[in-house]
Amino acid sequence: MSAELQQVASVLQRAKTEVGKIIIGQQEVIDRALITIFTNSHALIEGVPGVAKTLLVRTLAHVLGCDFARIQFTPDLMPTDITGTNVFNFQRNEFTLVKGPVFTTFLLADEINRAPAKTQSSLLQAMQERTVTIDRETHALSPEFTVFATQNPIEYEGTYPLPEAQKDRFELKITMAAPERDEEMNLARRMLGDDAPEAALARGDAHKVIEIADLPRMRRILQTVTVRDELLAYIVDIVRTTRNHETVLVGASPRATQALVLTARVQAAMAGRDFVTPDDIKDMALPVLEHRLILRPEYEIEELTVREVIQRILQEVAVPR
Repeated sequence: MSAELQQVASVLQRAKTEVGKIIIGQQEVIDRALITIFTNSHALIEGVPGVAKTLLVRTLAHVLGCDFARIQFTPDLMPTDITGTNVFNFQRNEFTLVKGPVFTTFLLADEINRAPAKTQSSLLQAMQERTVTIDRETHALSPEFTVFATQNPIEYEGTYPLPEAQKDRFELKITMAAPERDEEMNLARRMLGDDAPEAALARGDAHKVIEIADLPRMRRILQTVTVRDELLAYIVDIVRTTRNHETVLVGASPRATQALVLTARVQAAMAGRDFVTPDDIKDMALPVLEHRLILRPEYEIEELTVREVIQRILQEVAVPR
């Protein structure tokens, strides 16, 4: 491993450690959130209320030296509440742009499925092109602009399912479950004093490990992680199998192939390697594919889950030696 790649791997490990000072447990979640950021992509976070989804993104922004903004999606939220609008300034006798919360680095779109499609669509241009158009004028966002959108998996009344085209723009689906018993005991003890996670973050217990300007360089270094041709073929075969599997109605797009390549490289670097292994690809297959597949109705009736289908596909596709 080159010295530069070792430096990036060290930054990833330090970031995990600093975020872990605030977020109790959830190591896999922290890993996948960092993978999203270091591939310059977006993530869909699914979890019940109270598992620290917002705190996770706030902590990541602090540790990586990035700005943070949050939008609470509601049925009456308008697109201009996200992008901003031009307001007439009577003193200057001209229109002035009042920027919306989308002009940030890390954006938490909280309960994104509570807003109608028109409002959700205001994020599509921002996620794909990192620009927004307001009154026919295009404005650039931060090159590091990252959306973490949350969904509540148990409450669907008054929600609007995300269109498939929108879900496909999220590189990963990150599932946040409740902490283990020991971890929850640790949280309970911390709440007895002044060491509660929110207070610890406000106090600065988690230290910044890089500046935002360092991210592009580190992403370029991650491109040096080797992916052998047979592993590229393995990734392509996995994604293509989702399109013709007997249980699947709609399979993954070529964007899923790109996501598996990019995320597997960061996964390898986090493990201290400069090459990708089949296990890296298998580890990332579930978060990359889960939100992209639609099962056939007859299999949904049998209560077959997307996770089970992905495991079947991984067993069926030959692993390169």
